[in-house]
Amino acid sequence: MATAKRPTVLFVCVRNSGKSQMAAALMRQSAGTDIDVHSAGTDPGSDLNALSVQVLDEVGASTDGEHPKPIDPNLYSGIDLVVVLGAEAKVEAPEGLPVQTWITDEPSERGIDGIERMRLVRDDITTRITRLAEQIRTGLTVSA
Repeated sequence: MATAKRPTVLFVCVRNSGKSQMAAALMRQSAGTDIDVHSAGTDPGSDLNALSVQVLDEVGASTDGEHPKPIDPNLYSGIDLVVVLGAEAKVEAPEGLPVQTWITDEPSERGIDGIERMRLVRDDITTRITRLAEQIRTGLTVSA
């Protein structure tokens, strides 16, 4: 981790419309200005997932001003950690840049869909964000 600047995390999923946006909003809420947060997709969609936005609103995590966007390769130079949400997104980060992959809960595999699915996904990501934010704040290694 760089010590001269705030730690910076990039959250990535395929569409950048649901899980990576959730993770980014929840990290911003959890860390405030302690951690710089970005999100992107390997194949970005056109709009944020409405149910994702709704369940984030329920807990006060904002997606205001956000939209699906591709990974900007220039962004890598300022990133301390890449977190990939789900097994589908493939990220080719520069050598030496730590990349974690979070295989998040998928309630639809248990027949749970709609708003209840999104709440469970949000809660899984929230738990992971809380742990990651604490690791970053205390200076623990955040590599994979």
